Amino acid sequence: MRLLVLVFVVAAALLAQDGRSWLNQGAAEFKAGNYPEAVADFQKAVDSDASNPTYRLYLATAWMQQFIPGAETPENRNFAAAAEREFNKVLEVDPGNETAMMYLASLNLNQKKWDEAQSWYQKIVAVDPGNSTAWYSMGFIAWSRYYPQYMAVRQAAGLKAADPGPLPASAAKEQLRSKFSLVVEGGLYALQQALVIDPQYDDAMAYINLLIRERADLRDNAADYQRDIAESNAWVDKAMATKKAKAQHPAAGFTAPPPPPPPQGQGGSGGGEPIGREPAGRIRVSGEVMAHMAMRHDPPVYPSDAKKAGISGSVVLSVLVAEDGAVKEVTYREGPQALTQAAIEAVRNWTYKPTMLNDEAVEVETSVTVNFTLQQD
Repeated sequence: MRLLVLVFVVAAALLAQDGRSWLNQGAAEFKAGNYPEAVADFQKAVDSDASNPTYRLYLATAWMQQFIPGAETPENRNFAAAAEREFNKVLEVDPGNETAMMYLASLNLNQKKWDEAQSWYQKIVAVDPGNSTAWYSMGFIAWSRYYPQYMAVRQAAGLKAADPGPLPASAAKEQLRSKFSLVVEGGLYALQQALVIDPQYDDAMAYINLLIRERADLRDNAADYQRDIAESNAWVDKAMATKKAKAQHPAAGFTAPPPPPPPQGQGGSGGGEPIGREPAGRIRVSGEVMAHMAMRHDPPVYPSDAKKAGISGSVVLSVLVAEDGAVKEVTYREGPQALTQAAIEAVRNWTYKPTMLNDEAVEVETSVTVNFTLQQD
């Protein structure tokens, strides 16, 4: 009997060692960018010990690393499904694993599955009320739900982007208010919670500004509308001042956690961090915020060869906007190579309103996603 027990103990130890070896090999492949090979290695680690949440977490992460937000291809959907499956298996073994929950929330967010993402973030803050990224993300979800329908009603009313509100009285306005008033207020509450946790979370300030500015159009009179606009402008000033402070005092200990990447392709631009800061005279602003400042926003010309080949998807670009609002630099980040040049050529011709910081025009770093769909003319 003792010999049998000893055999089992030795066998278990060898399997554990084998699992760690596969884990280390997979980590090396992952760092080298060889994600399919990393998946195969991590799967072998999982096979050696299916109850080990660390092995499963690495496997799930390797699947998710191959997922491209906004790319509507069968392969990309398979990557998302595999990542979701493995993260859920992590939670079967370790129900309180916050990392797995955050990844699942982000995965759903990037697929614009707002209900699922919201549910995961609510679970996260129930476990960890101090998770500012989760609170921030719920604010972003509120804006993402509201903004497309808000813009549709505004355009139907004949209002251009620069036209002041509020929206004229109509059945559409009442439906918008009835459906989204609580959504907007819930989003503002979530963003305020993020700021309670981290008072320097300028990303949250940016979306408070957007939600209040867009809520203003639901007001019934000009006085209430102007009150909201004034409050929104105050949040812009506060966000800009925070960014400037971070740039001037990088050692001050500001550690706002980066938000998960927002869904790509809203209004032709998106993604990236809502606000950040790098060199003096340059700030980082999200594609969503910069979309409101676009003056020329021509769509790309779909490459005929790519269209004939059935190639579609999203090209993500890093863009530097000069002080005068002209696009200064465009850098490829990810997306189908066959569509990259067309995306870059289109964005090079875009122009924005100059971005002012303390009455001075500054350069802006932003992220733009250009979508190509086969239904596109």
